[in-house]
Amino acid sequence: MVQNAWVIPLFPLVAYVLLFVLGRRAQEGIVTAISVLAALAGFLVSLLILSDVSANGAQAPYVFHWLTVGQHSLSMGFEVTPLNAMMLTVVTFISTLVLLFSKGYLHGDARYSVFYQYLNLFIFSMLGLVISPNLLQVYIFWELVGLCSFLLVGFWYFKPEAAAAAKKAFIVTRIGDVGLFIGIVLIYVATGTFEYSGVFEAFQAKKFAIDWISPEHLITLVGILVFIGAMGKSAQFPLHTWLPDAMEGPTPVSALIHAATMVAAGVYLVARAFPIFEASPDTLTVIGIIGGITAIFAALIGLTQNDIKRVVAYSTVSQLGYMVMALGVSAYTASTFHLMTHAFFKALLFLASGSVIHAIHHNQDIRKMGGLWKKLPLTGWTFLIGALALSGIPPFAGFWSKDEILLGALNSGHYVLFTLALIAAFCTAFYIFRVFFMTFTGEFRGDKEVYDHAHESGPVMSIPLVLLSIMAVVVGFLNSPLMDHAFEHFLFKGGEEIGNVYEANWGLAGLATLVALAGIGLAYLMYKKQSIKPESLANGPLRPFYQLSLNKFYVDELYHVAIVKPVVWIGHILNFIDKWIVDGIVHLFGEGTFIGSLGLKYSQNGQVQTYGLVTLVGAVLLIGFAMYAVGGVK
Repeated sequence: MVQNAWVIPLFPLVAYVLLFVLGRRAQEGIVTAISVLAALAGFLVSLLILSDVSANGAQAPYVFHWLTVGQHSLSMGFEVTPLNAMMLTVVTFISTLVLLFSKGYLHGDARYSVFYQYLNLFIFSMLGLVISPNLLQVYIFWELVGLCSFLLVGFWYFKPEAAAAAKKAFIVTRIGDVGLFIGIVLIYVATGTFEYSGVFEAFQAKKFAIDWISPEHLITLVGILVFIGAMGKSAQFPLHTWLPDAMEGPTPVSALIHAATMVAAGVYLVARAFPIFEASPDTLTVIGIIGGITAIFAALIGLTQNDIKRVVAYSTVSQLGYMVMALGVSAYTASTFHLMTHAFFKALLFLASGSVIHAIHHNQDIRKMGGLWKKLPLTGWTFLIGALALSGIPPFAGFWSKDEILLGALNSGHYVLFTLALIAAFCTAFYIFRVFFMTFTGEFRGDKEVYDHAHESGPVMSIPLVLLSIMAVVVGFLNSPLMDHAFEHFLFKGGEEIGNVYEANWGLAGLATLVALAGIGLAYLMYKKQSIKPESLANGPLRPFYQLSLNKFYVDELYHVAIVKPVVWIGHILNFIDKWIVDGIVHLFGEGTFIGSLGLKYSQNGQVQTYGLVTLVGAVLLIGFAMYAVGGVK
């Protein structure tokens, strides 16, 4: 069955082409049916492939010759490993639900068909990236993923905020892409191949070299450059600023980006190319530090944000930091397992947020919500399940995967990273339940007429919430001691273990649970029971920290002063040079020619004596020049 994996990305590509041919006038039902059926077909094939890999392990890549450039032969193809078999299943499952949910959320939009075209192209790009057997093919789909995110974030381009967010996402992620591109080029120059298998063999056997750099420094340089690409896509500090702004896109886009496509691509790349990073302890240290900083930094910002989608977005940045940190401390299984579990409960949180936003006329400010449990009980329950999973409360999915990351950091001896991750866990539980209590409990604080008309959406939006809720409850058990760490055994089926694997530590699990419960309890006291007034903390001794968190530690403002303004001034200087110096010289010659032509024009008057005089004067001038400059006329 593995040999048929190539058809999985083909399904959304065919759906994209069909919708493109049908155009904007296609009926919403037809557009939705084509898209959902294509994604569902991909999911069913993915399940068959997952079963095949579970039974037989990874198989050799299927490659074919693509083109020859000089003496270099390039190939394309696909491969299926346990890791990308898992990713294929997760991506297609969540994509199917997001496409279904979009039917209700985007109903009546003037560009409904275009939206689905972009979504299908996005899904195709991510699936193509996942099954790529070499780094060149990865880079092609990597850029397609970036293009689709630009189109979808800026889908409502008539909103200045959406257009700006799309450009910001495109530019910031391009910074990371440049690093990835240089890293891939250096890998090819050093090893002579783009193929994963060939690159891994070369690095393990230390058969790589570039004249101007030592092998030890080369492996570190290559690892950091490739990781810079992952930093851009997976929004790691300091390239994280694009992701919260990407909330200007429609909520289904946010769910797809944050759960299964764009941001998952960076973590997936590091996991897929892990032997490269494993060969350089220095690179792993950098990865671990960046991940730890990102986890705590985003969690601290999430404490004070008031846009429901932005809070969930910052939780994504923080959880991605967990995954990256886990890879940095060689907790490979924990990172990839959290990548899977996070996809389900993060998609759930975003779609539940979308259900709230859709019900109250696209208001996203939690300060203008409240009491919505009565109006949206299904949405309330599903959001609560997602919040418990994100907080790491047993037995929900996040408990099993996040605790493995904490255990990996602790057992690897990175106690600072472990402490940062534990603090981030407290913050995570606090801010997600702050959203829950402010949204679903108490009294509605917005327009009463909006509240009166609020109601649950139809089945196309409710069914995805229910299915994702089920997954957020049960999927964590796949790598629990209760199932004998089935995910771990599947991940290394037929191959060597990667990274470090640890036995469960119930004492640490209990500590992490207590920390999460403390965060939930504080949120309850402040926003449900209101025995602690948030205003007293925000305007009291914690005001400086509150302002830092509310203003996202002024990172955007710092970038504006340190990067944007200088670049703008350089642009003004270059514009001045181009307009007044370069163009000035060109215009000078042009004006000179024009004035000379006027003189010639008026000299052509038809009088023979005038022509004779001009000829005589010209001859005298030439003779004079010859006698003065040359020395005479021969």
